[in-house]
Amino acid sequence: MVEILALGQRVRHFRTRAGLTLDELSAQVGVTASQLSLVETGKREAKIGLLSALAETLGVEMAQLLDQEPPSERAKLEREWAGAQSSSMVTALGLPPIRVSKSVSDDHLRVLVGLYQELVRREKRALATPEEARRANTELRLAMRDLDNYRPDLEKLAEDLVRSVGHTSTGALTHREVALMANSLGLEIVHAGDLPRSARSVTDLENGRIYLPPASIPGGHGLRSLALQAIAHQILGHPVPKTYEEFLQQRLDINYFAAACLMPLTPALEFLRAAKKSKNLAVEDFRDAFGVTHEAAGLRFMNLATKHLELPLHFLRVGDDGAIYKAYENDGLALPEDVTGSTEGQIVCRHWSAREAFVRKNRTTEYYQYTDTPEGTFWESTQIGTSLADEFSITVGVKFEDAKWFRGRDTTQRKVSRCPDSECCRRPDQGLLDKWSGKAWTSARLHAHVLSPLRGGMFPGVDDIELFEFLEVHESPDYRETGAS
Repeated sequence: MVEILALGQRVRHFRTRAGLTLDELSAQVGVTASQLSLVETGKREAKIGLLSALAETLGVEMAQLLDQEPPSERAKLEREWAGAQSSSMVTALGLPPIRVSKSVSDDHLRVLVGLYQELVRREKRALATPEEARRANTELRLAMRDLDNYRPDLEKLAEDLVRSVGHTSTGALTHREVALMANSLGLEIVHAGDLPRSARSVTDLENGRIYLPPASIPGGHGLRSLALQAIAHQILGHPVPKTYEEFLQQRLDINYFAAACLMPLTPALEFLRAAKKSKNLAVEDFRDAFGVTHEAAGLRFMNLATKHLELPLHFLRVGDDGAIYKAYENDGLALPEDVTGSTEGQIVCRHWSAREAFVRKNRTTEYYQYTDTPEGTFWESTQIGTSLADEFSITVGVKFEDAKWFRGRDTTQRKVSRCPDSECCRRPDQGLLDKWSGKAWTSARLHAHVLSPLRGGMFPGVDDIELFEFLEVHESPDYRETGAS
């Protein structure tokens, strides 16, 4: 144990300072030199009688022997390396232990400790605790805000790929055209009902296959989008991500690329500019024109609105409990943030359209609303969606003066939000508070993902065992469930 080593180091330090050899000190305290050596190297625990004799002989207080502070830089390095070798991270490597003797120099110890500290740093980043994930996601959101959420490099790559399969119309990109894109990279799309639970798709580079689920994933992940995301990894030459920042950046890249293929720049802009000219912009029309989900259409509109339509805006995906899943703004709307600047998991005002839309009985159409906030008045369009777990809302909004370009601008729905003022919507009605305060008890529903880090495999969030066992089973051409691509 490191605590026993700390004691041994201090005994050795005070013995050396007193100018005594092991033999000389052991003779004075009544033990053999070999026994005292075991104490100094942290391999044997000293009893209280021996500690008392050592303190008296060395002329120090007992507390000085028991002090946990390392007595020297060398002692500090030895202690850190002892702790490293006993850690689960190092023992899991199955490497033989390195015995630190006098022949091991201080510089060698510094290298060993430094390598271990780097392993720890990389492991922590790979695990991606909720705090680490939020920090990385916030940095990425702010970086995209500086770009008006527009990536011309990905726009060009997507347009070139779409044109290569002969798609030039405004209509939806077909599954066959997506399959042709995969074929151009030497890949075949295969549908499998037994994908690893932690994976949305799997690409077998050895055998040239992209494995997708047999049906779309509820919540917005269509099969065309999943296939295009897998294709994007190959076109963009993504390496295996080493940090959570890399993982998030790659996820953003492939999502953007897939959306730019499904809603290509030229026809998308033709459609949106015509709608703006007629003052009839609507996310639902954009969605239907290209055969995508409402969320995908909202995100794609966010890519193009500021750069090409001169429309600053905000985008929100909010759960039915009011918590933010995704958020973006460059129109001045004050998003709720924690002390780190992260918006994910924060609760939006009850009077915003993103939450008001849940109150309606008819949720099949878009809900329009003006909202007066401390930052000004905003017009918003919200659509309710459903995932396997719960409902969510998708909101696209603009400043009051830009509402003139959108269908739904004539709505009479208007709410006032004073958040973050706690008097706005964060306190219950005083009558209810007086009646029920101290007279009720409840148990909160805890979302497990709030506490759980992503799996620390080769790819963040994916179980390596499940992944490789899946590939092994499907390697045989006889074991494949192929479907329409």
